[in-house]
Amino acid sequence: MHPNQSPTLIELDCEEAFTQCPPQEQQRLHDALARVRAEVVVEDLRMLRGEIPTPAEKQPLDAAFLELPERLLLGYRNHGATSELGRLLQSAERLRERVDRVVLLGIGGSYMGPRALLDALCHPYHNELSRAARGGIPRMYFAGNNVDNDATDALLRLLAGTGESPSDCDWGIVVVSKSGGTIETACALRVFLEALRENCGQDSQRVLDRLRVVTGPQGPLRAISEAMGCPDVFEIPTGVGGRFSLFSAVGLLPAAILNIDVVQLLEGAVAMNSHFRDADPGENRVLDYVGSLYWLENTGSLDIRVLNVWSDALESLGLWHDQLLAESLGKREQGATPLTVVNTRDLHSRAQQHQQGRRDKIHVNLVIQQTRTAPIRIEPSEFEQDGLADLVGQAFPDIMAAAIAGTRQAYAGDRRPTIDVKLPAIDAYSLGQLFQMWMLTTVVEGRLRGVNPFGQPGVEAYKRNMVRILSRP
Repeated sequence: MHPNQSPTLIELDCEEAFTQCPPQEQQRLHDALARVRAEVVVEDLRMLRGEIPTPAEKQPLDAAFLELPERLLLGYRNHGATSELGRLLQSAERLRERVDRVVLLGIGGSYMGPRALLDALCHPYHNELSRAARGGIPRMYFAGNNVDNDATDALLRLLAGTGESPSDCDWGIVVVSKSGGTIETACALRVFLEALRENCGQDSQRVLDRLRVVTGPQGPLRAISEAMGCPDVFEIPTGVGGRFSLFSAVGLLPAAILNIDVVQLLEGAVAMNSHFRDADPGENRVLDYVGSLYWLENTGSLDIRVLNVWSDALESLGLWHDQLLAESLGKREQGATPLTVVNTRDLHSRAQQHQQGRRDKIHVNLVIQQTRTAPIRIEPSEFEQDGLADLVGQAFPDIMAAAIAGTRQAYAGDRRPTIDVKLPAIDAYSLGQLFQMWMLTTVVEGRLRGVNPFGQPGVEAYKRNMVRILSRP
């Protein structure tokens, strides 16, 4: 185990939210959850392997994400540099050595996971640091997730500007799209690829050295990469959907470029998989999380799910979680509306409504139990007008802990249900657990509710409409 790796599983506290559920009802729910688990870890995977037929209501079936962490780690341990993960790590290292900036082009699940990893595991002001202060790790920017003219123009101008040295102007592209046909990302690729050619002096080999492609086995992006002769192409596995693709090259390649320990990420996911398969309901983080949410929503008509992240570094992770829930469960007039807030910041804008507004919300606290840096303490001051005399000697983590406890007490006092998810620390191993836990809970909840958690038919309708409108003479 890595010396900085969290040795324990994520903690889950849902007892307070679940106290009103009668024991008989709890047992029925535990039995239902156990049946769904068997469906997810046995039946769905047998369908993917072609051992049993896949019924129409389970199409598409993108359940291959479940076994992906184990498969990648096993291949890496058995075959090293020649394995899928080994090749990815070498490609990331080559790009890291050649460029100072990387632009990741992608939308939805193709960029939200990498952005969450950057914000959570890199320096909070990573892109503002010098190359030396970043340890040679490139800056990373995100585009192709919108068609915002001004934002795109600003990034292109930034990439074209002069830096402190010639190497500061070297940049590359990672383009991520399973289909390759998403119009926002396709438009961005055309624009940024032309800018990269200019940056490389129209040298085709230099362009290829700075281009990485992550896509499906076929489609427009695959065809473009083959026409260009791009050697660094990584395939999103069949049976892995976009928002469940974090532990494929979609998330692992950008993470490796940022020098994040992807092995720890995968090991955390494997630990959560093992726990999910083996632990009984009542002691199973995945099943108990789903069970408590299911009970609360069904008995209290609570259709808004508020994720309170108590760290600035986890805001992008919350947005990834919002997309995961919204696209997976928001079907057939079902699915809670997800909302991410950052506390204590948003206590000063939303807490009033959350505590005394409509009773339609469940609160999930995502709490970090250990900071990465030394505590900042309140020191004595000659200016006592700030009213902090009683806080002298207290540290920021102490004040944060008091805010969490005080908010929880306030919500409990007003009968606002709250669930706590506690990360030992913000590190790759803990986040690997959390990402996998939430992907598993989303699939289990979908199956429990009779909703296919895979696919996004509503999004496909918007894409078709947009293309039709643009195609009008």
